[in-house]
Amino acid sequence: MISYKCFLVLSILINLFTVNQGHVNQDQNGGLKNMKKVSFPLNLKSTENIEINRRIKNVSKIVDFVFETSSRIRVRPAIQNITTQHIEKYKEAIRRMKALDSNDPRSFAQQALIHGAYCDKYSPADLPSMPLEIHNSWLFLPFHRWFLYFHEKILRSLIEDDDFVIPFWNYDDPASMTLPSMFDEPTSPLYDPLRNEELRGSTKLLDFRQNPNDPEHRLTDVETIQNNLQVMKLQMVTHSKTSRMFFGGKYNPDSLLKPDTPGSCERAPHNFIHNLVGSKLTPKGQDMGLLYTAARDPIFYTHHMNVDRLWTLWKDLSSENKDPHDSDFLETSFLFYDEKAQLTRVKIKDCLNPSALGYRYDNVPILWLNKTRTPQFETFIKRKASEVLRKVTFPLDLISTESITVNRRIKNRSKAEKESVEEVIVIEDIEFNNGDSMSFDVHINPSNTVIRTDISNLATSFVNVPHVGRCDVKRRLFVGLTDTLDEIEADNDDEIVITLVPREGNIKISGLSIDFFDKHDF
Repeated sequence: MISYKCFLVLSILINLFTVNQGHVNQDQNGGLKNMKKVSFPLNLKSTENIEINRRIKNVSKIVDFVFETSSRIRVRPAIQNITTQHIEKYKEAIRRMKALDSNDPRSFAQQALIHGAYCDKYSPADLPSMPLEIHNSWLFLPFHRWFLYFHEKILRSLIEDDDFVIPFWNYDDPASMTLPSMFDEPTSPLYDPLRNEELRGSTKLLDFRQNPNDPEHRLTDVETIQNNLQVMKLQMVTHSKTSRMFFGGKYNPDSLLKPDTPGSCERAPHNFIHNLVGSKLTPKGQDMGLLYTAARDPIFYTHHMNVDRLWTLWKDLSSENKDPHDSDFLETSFLFYDEKAQLTRVKIKDCLNPSALGYRYDNVPILWLNKTRTPQFETFIKRKASEVLRKVTFPLDLISTESITVNRRIKNRSKAEKESVEEVIVIEDIEFNNGDSMSFDVHINPSNTVIRTDISNLATSFVNVPHVGRCDVKRRLFVGLTDTLDEIEADNDDEIVITLVPREGNIKISGLSIDFFDKHDF
């Protein structure tokens, strides 16, 4: 049962939204017009205003976001470069936020609940078939940018320091591939006891390839770092050649508001970090390892600062890397409380330029950008692809490693063709229970060589961060092929071998094909 006290902010958010092809909007007074009775499941053909019984009677008036008049740009620093004074200010700001009354929407508890309201498919008893969820779609990055913006402004106001900023944890740099020591002090307000105990002590490296069901492997720190850098290169470059691949698919209201395609940066490093940091002694990896509780850990905010930074980096990597221009994306709005506890409506179109929001990220080395493929450290399969592969039929229960030969309808494309259109593997309807940990790897091999499933031929991984409930869901996965085929010298091949390696969870896959994506189409 959801208590009134603990879900004050959530109740307001649930009561005030309109669904319009992905939009979450209100009228100028925070109310809804043209109310009518609707039944579920709802086939959304037009705008529907849905009234939910209010738990909070005195909802404050909603105001629209207004940019600050000041032109100052604050610099968010890398966590390994911040001063002792900055750390102490951060601790004091979080201490004061945690000391606020639990009903105060600016309190640390309520900040965590705002994330839960938007991010874990919470369904109120009044409307069980209308969950909220901003993961696994193009809403993921802009929602969290706005969330961090207001969270930081609240902290700034609590310590009365207009220069204060939250640092970013750039675990994509070897200098920060451990748990930051500032979060590892049990008496600090930045500490959370529900974390992975193996990361305590700030010496154990994060391993983006680690999984409890992996065969035992003992990589050196150097090898782990090289693997992590390769994963970053794959996710930020190889599988981010188009806007749809980087951001994820459109928000999909026609399937009960269930988005189905996570973007490359969300899958990794975002999901990896959540699962790595969450406790291994709790049922679902709380706090960080469960979406509903993730924002209870202060490290969540430095983690998402880095994800936000990666968005800005992606746009800087190429003039062709652009935000979606679809009005359904640009006009989508969210509600947040500002530093004065004023409920504020924001739109995605207003957060696309960090400078307009008054911040930028400190420049740090990007060691993964020019990373070449990691040499083979260990091989789980060694078999000539020319040998007869078991015929795979779909839908496929992915219980063990499966290799599928896929025909390519276009090969040997010119450089100009490759730059304008990306060849992509589309893995359709990945079905699993979103309350469980789940992951599998995708490897790509030429059709006439040894099939390998080690890091040298890794294409990508699909990783789920568990939800608080249990619900069977379907997702899609986009895997960039253009760079990979060039690297493994298979661009002229008529067919390639896609190898799927289950690592954790029960997984069913409905199909696999090759498609071609234009740079900016959704």
